[in-house]
Amino acid sequence: PRDYLGGSRLGHACERALQFEFTATPKDDGADFAGQTLRIFAIGHALEDLAIRWLRAAGLDLYTRKADGGQFGFAVVGGRVRGHVDGIVAAAPAALGLRVPALWECKTMNAKNWRETVAKGVAVAKPVYAAQIALYQAYMEPTVPGITAAPALFTAINKDTAELHHELVPFDA
Repeated sequence: PRDYLGGSRLGHACERALQFEFTATPKDDGADFAGQTLRIFAIGHALEDLAIRWLRAAGLDLYTRKADGGQFGFAVVGGRVRGHVDGIVAAAPAALGLRVPALWECKTMNAKNWRETVAKGVAVAKPVYAAQIALYQAYMEPTVPGITAAPALFTAINKDTAELHHELVPFDA
């Protein structure tokens, strides 16, 4: 349970669901996550950790934790809306053509969702993710000046095939 609305949820199309989350409305009986769902979440975290290693091995200077071990993030509206970013790219090999600093967002997907994201782009295929990226860029700007000027690096990992998709997502206010 959270006492705030997460930035990763604000792009959700159902405003009622967001209201229920924000007001901590109790879930119906039996609405807890099943073991399989919890394992899916755990796999996503493990794959994100691997993606961090892969990007660093490719020469990206990727920061995922502050010096104290906490995540980079923001809090606005008196702490009622918060977000924690997956990472910030501080530098990259010139051959990649990445502008920095850049937000890094990573998602894992099944093959069907991954293929749709590759074909249509994250903004069309997964508008909730695109909204999350834009919010994180906007609200991280005060602590990471220039993060809205550089396109975010979005990484999608296909959980079924281990294929990677990297997409540059310009800031969309």
